[in-house]
Amino acid sequence: MPLLTTRRHHHTTTTTTAPRRRGFFGRYGATPRSRPVHTTHTPVVHHHQKRHATIGDKISGAFLKLKGTLTGRPGQKAAGTRRMHGTDGRGSHRRRRFF
Repeated sequence: MPLLTTRRHHHTTTTTTAPRRRGFFGRYGATPRSRPVHTTHTPVVHHHQKRHATIGDKISGAFLKLKGTLTGRPGQKAAGTRRMHGTDGRGSHRRRRFF
């Protein structure tokens, strides 16, 4: 993967469960309506906007986290963690470049 690209993959998950086993001579039924429906969809999880954290983001986030630990400020420590993970919200507020 090139160095300055971002990943843009959105994964959704669907799971299906196997039908319950019957006895040796057991059947579901004569009509298709009596078959149990076993398709289950997992709910879609809306993640926070995540950008690709660069090496500089990881380093500055680690120092911010360390600073928050030493000064006893949990909010600053959490901000460092968010910067390291790319979930700090940078780049999410698009501004007009001119005017």
